[in-house]
Amino acid sequence: MHPIKRIIAFTVQFLLKYMEEIKFTKMHGIGNDYVYIDCMNHTPDRLAELSIEMSDRHTGIGGDGIILILPSDVADFKMRIFNADGSEAKMCGNGIRCVGKYVYDNGLTSKTDIAVDTNSGIKYLRLIPGNDGKIIEVTVDMGEPVLVAAQVPVKYGTEKMIEAQVETRTGGNLAVTAVSMGNPHGVIFYEEDTPDVHVTGRELEMHPMWPDRANIEFARIISPSEISMRVWERGSGETMACGTGACATAVAAITTGRTGRNVTIHLLGGDLRIFWNPDNNHVYMTGGATTVFTGTYTRQK
Repeated sequence: MHPIKRIIAFTVQFLLKYMEEIKFTKMHGIGNDYVYIDCMNHTPDRLAELSIEMSDRHTGIGGDGIILILPSDVADFKMRIFNADGSEAKMCGNGIRCVGKYVYDNGLTSKTDIAVDTNSGIKYLRLIPGNDGKIIEVTVDMGEPVLVAAQVPVKYGTEKMIEAQVETRTGGNLAVTAVSMGNPHGVIFYEEDTPDVHVTGRELEMHPMWPDRANIEFARIISPSEISMRVWERGSGETMACGTGACATAVAAITTGRTGRNVTIHLLGGDLRIFWNPDNNHVYMTGGATTVFTGTYTRQK
């Protein structure tokens, strides 16, 4: 064999043996960005490590984590979510909208009503195509919110934790409402002075009252139908948006009499429309989903 061909053959063998190529799509739901991996035929291993590697905005692809799209025996698809720190999440509202867009735009389904299995149960999506036949918006039935403290879960002395005073080192006493939308949230309403989202958010995420940590929302009421919100997500820090957090904030606002049942949530990355249906107690979230780019990520086996 010619020396150059021998070198090429050796290099190919080395890459096949020691390197793994993973095809991915970078997507975001109003700025809440993840790296999406089609695992319908194969799932990479060492997923926590992979999420840390790929999520790094300097040495990786960059994102709030990775989302895997997998086959399911109980729904049309299954999704798994790993945060940027490698921890596995139960649910992501912005992420699941992008899953809906991915499977439709890439021909994995021709249906516009699909079911997606998550670690917090099956969620039902309505996919809304644009003029080009690609999905531009998705409405997600997020299910019923959980306000019972033990089920959120949060350690609290009464059945529900509604505007309970929590003492913090960095933000003073804050009134916190605990809500689960498949994952735990602590919602705080403020009027004038914006709390330090990074400092107080990190402290409250780690507060011992949360057995599994929590997402922390800082919300300001604009009108009975509008709320401005910033979010500190467990495992990822402050993100541009959080779908479950927007739903939890709407539920907290409605529960405390601050808004009606149709609410637009303004987040750093854009808007989400939330409706808490009194007939079935389900929360519905509508918002956009965007494909940014596709590529191949090479990792060492």
